[in-house]
Amino acid sequence: MDFNQYRDVLAERVGRLELPFAESEYAARRAAVDAAMQAAGLDALLVTDAADICYLTGYNTFEVSVHTALLLGAGRALLQVPSIETGPAVTTARVDQVFGYRWEGADSAVRQMAEMLSDLQLRQARLGTDNWGPALRNGFRDGLASALPTLSLADASGLVDAIKIVKSEAEIAMLRQSASITEAGIQAAEAGIQPGVTDQHIAALGSAAMIEAGGEFMSLQPIVTTGWRSSVIHCNHQRHTVNNGDPVFLEFGAAWHRYTAPMMRTRVAGTPTAEMQTMAAAIRDIHAALLEHMRPNQTIDAAAAAADAALAPVSDQAFFSGVYGYAVGIQFPPSWVEGSGYIARGIEQPFVENMVFHLPLMLRVPGQWGIGLSNTVRVTANGGEPLTHNDLQLKGSAG
Repeated sequence: MDFNQYRDVLAERVGRLELPFAESEYAARRAAVDAAMQAAGLDALLVTDAADICYLTGYNTFEVSVHTALLLGAGRALLQVPSIETGPAVTTARVDQVFGYRWEGADSAVRQMAEMLSDLQLRQARLGTDNWGPALRNGFRDGLASALPTLSLADASGLVDAIKIVKSEAEIAMLRQSASITEAGIQAAEAGIQPGVTDQHIAALGSAAMIEAGGEFMSLQPIVTTGWRSSVIHCNHQRHTVNNGDPVFLEFGAAWHRYTAPMMRTRVAGTPTAEMQTMAAAIRDIHAALLEHMRPNQTIDAAAAAADAALAPVSDQAFFSGVYGYAVGIQFPPSWVEGSGYIARGIEQPFVENMVFHLPLMLRVPGQWGIGLSNTVRVTANGGEPLTHNDLQLKGSAG
């Protein structure tokens, strides 16, 4: 049978799988997007980011490197996927129709989408696209403009992000579950820290614990670095041995129904030095300043300014990335960063209750070591509420 027959037989024999949220939750999300489209003067919206498509329809697969598009317009929701993905699409996505195109001939996706728009009487529509998202291919967008010259393509970047940055109570529950599994992985990994083991061994302990606790395929693999390598941003485990006195940096994020609540912790294979403890104390001060400001009507810039003041005593001694937080929620590889919001200077956007940010507080002394301690934090009326339970203390491996 071909992929269309495969899709139809699965729909008949399996039907739609149960989704992690109630149908009313998806309906509310779609209604919010419809309202945003109307406000932006859009007749239709092309959604190409895997996380956005999952957020709006429940579509779930581990293969997110291929072109996929959700077309919203004329009161319809049509999902376009490559031939190898018609199975996941028809069993998970809450859409009106699933269209498959030949995986090995991706250019056919343009012709198919042009036909889909024509069938919906949208040949002359104002179609919104996410021009700053990672999943909209230039070839597809340019090809669509060429195939339908009467179509008006409008930049609708951030339209879905502005909605999904504020989490529902059901989403908060998903993030709490992820946080619990993340913590299990961190605890298993740090229990294995001692001189003579490899970063590989520590990562394996943490990974196994998270999978055993119910975690799914992760949006970002566990990060483990030791010694001077912990001072280099975005290194990872690579068969290095832990030496006595080395800090071992852990950053894990378990996925639960695609929701990720990350956490950082650093443990020393031996006794932390006074300088290391100074950096850990600075991180606690930054964390406290952020939590105090993470409440409705406070601006993100004000929170970042307070964090800057807490960082100032050590800012000449260590490197900090400049971003005090990034939004997390539903996400797929290659990252758990949602991309809908950041905590940094110059962002005048106010916090809204139930925004959720990971606070990646890591101070790196170049060529020596790095100390990272973090929580995933929810915005509440009373300030930031950590969903992960990190005490932000720097301890030795036996401490």
